[in-house]
Amino acid sequence: MKRIKVSLVGTAMMLSVLSVNAESKGDYFNPLQTAIPSLSIAPDARGGGMGDVGAATSADIFSQYWNPSKYATMEEKGGVAVSYTPWLRDIVNDINLAYLSGFYKLDDKQAISASLRYFSYGEINLTDMPGPSGEVISQGTANPYEMAIDAAYSRALSQYWNAAVTLRFILSDLMNGVIDEQTYSAAKSVAADVSAFYSRPFDLSDKRVAKLNIGTNISNIGAKPTYDDGATYQYLPTNWRLGINYEFPIDAYNKFSVSFDINKLLVPTTPLESDYIDEDANYTKEEYEKARKEYEEALQEYRDHGTIKGMFKSFGDSGGFGEEMKEINWSLGGEYSYRDMFMARFGYFHENEEKGNRKYFSAGVGFRMKVFEINAAYLFAAGSNAHCPLDNTLRFSLGFNFAGMKKMVDNSVEE
Repeated sequence: MKRIKVSLVGTAMMLSVLSVNAESKGDYFNPLQTAIPSLSIAPDARGGGMGDVGAATSADIFSQYWNPSKYATMEEKGGVAVSYTPWLRDIVNDINLAYLSGFYKLDDKQAISASLRYFSYGEINLTDMPGPSGEVISQGTANPYEMAIDAAYSRALSQYWNAAVTLRFILSDLMNGVIDEQTYSAAKSVAADVSAFYSRPFDLSDKRVAKLNIGTNISNIGAKPTYDDGATYQYLPTNWRLGINYEFPIDAYNKFSVSFDINKLLVPTTPLESDYIDEDANYTKEEYEKARKEYEEALQEYRDHGTIKGMFKSFGDSGGFGEEMKEINWSLGGEYSYRDMFMARFGYFHENEEKGNRKYFSAGVGFRMKVFEINAAYLFAAGSNAHCPLDNTLRFSLGFNFAGMKKMVDNSVEE
């Protein structure tokens, strides 16, 4: 009988990211649960260096994840970028996210873009169950992974407004075939994003021009995936991101911007057994069976919600306005730029203690030339009780500008 060293490794690993140290948060701890949570990991070092903000920051090659409608405002003709993000580096060294994105301007008002995301859970040992003598026999290894590929179309609707639609194919292969002699299939789904971006300049004194940006993106609206041929379905991490950014020049060479994002997962809250059954209560048999039935009915109702119904349900199913507010994450970030060539960044990300307790600071730098740009970010937990899966790790992004690359090639040919 085969088993994976860590049962349901992908789900367990990612849920540990969201719910580690649950015992230190009090009696009530109920983070939102979704399938394929790696879709929620910010892939690039620019946004990562600013506390994971990006809904309304100025457009760049990695806008596909944050808000693809920003591509319609890009001055460059096109570009491509790659990013590498290690994960849980304090625990293992082979879990990581690789990300590739690119865009191309069709004209002054339209752009197309695409990205490829690959999240590796590393190498997992497969073993036989211990026999009568207690021996454990290795049965090789498995390499669970999750990936997504998407494409977007963005367009300028007016002088200040832009919008985009994204289509995405998602694959999650966590089982690698066999667990406890049962065959599981990889989970598959298709999803869509809908985003908008508002950008308006404002004239200041001394001929300086500031800019106000507002952006929003509802991502991963799609079919609920299943790992067991339809026996159970899980929610995708459908997320609503809303952000504001204010960019103002200090002088002709120096510029500073500040951004604020909020995020809410548009999935229902999982019913807790403790909300229906009090372990310390002296139930009669009938009272206990009634409480148990109410809990099971609530759990079944949670599982039966469709994607769209679940999105609307997510705004009022956690026990009041105060509880709903706990499900909103927020982040604050700043970026200093010198001549649009050198950038320094900082940020902070906050998640409620009862919903995951991810709290961390970040810092980053960037360097941009006509042909390429490189960014790096460093994250660290905000206190000993806070959780940060990227604690004490560096992540990198590298981007290339099509026009700059073409000019460099043309100059080489002429020489």
